Amino acid sequence: MALAQKISNLPVERRRFQRVGVHLLGRYMLPDRREFPCQIINMSPGGLAMLAPGIGNVGDRIVAYLDHIGRVEGKITRIIDSGFAMSVSATPRKRDKLAAQLTWLANRDILNLPEDRRHDRNVPRNPIAILTLEDGTRMTCRIIDLSMSGAAVSAEKKPPLQSRVALGKVLARVVRNLEEGFALEFVHEQDPNTLEDNVTAR
Repeated sequence: MALAQKISNLPVERRRFQRVGVHLLGRYMLPDRREFPCQIINMSPGGLAMLAPGIGNVGDRIVAYLDHIGRVEGKITRIIDSGFAMSVSATPRKRDKLAAQLTWLANRDILNLPEDRRHDRNVPRNPIAILTLEDGTRMTCRIIDLSMSGAAVSAEKKPPLQSRVALGKVLARVVRNLEEGFALEFVHEQDPNTLEDNVTAR
């Protein structure tokens, strides 16, 4: 009887992760170590669906690095038009963190908050820059990606959330911690023609 109750509870367990429609870019690696760019179309703490040029087989293990989310891994669960769906393997703590990130991303799109999806994010030719903190401390950092409205950055230490910093000559605010660094929102939207020179200026 106990086993029957567990089995009957499985569909409910699957439904506790509600998929959120998101527009996230990233890259992923197939088991043969080939890497491809991808676009996430919906995601929950338990799984996601992506548009992807390189499609593996159901059951293949996938490692993906997603904007605003960081590293996720899991297995392909089904093939969809122009992509696939995959599970997300994570500890309960990581799932809670994912749920909070997805809630923020969904609200950001609804409220049209900064760093919205209209700004493409790119990796600069020279990713090394100087980050100046509120107290004047300067430290070397690596730019993970960059857009007219903000950047994802990796550095030796993470500044406090909401603190003001300068990435090169560009004033910014720390808006979010990422698994591999932190996200900056620029105080003023930048000109794409001078952006890279300004953020890598020393």
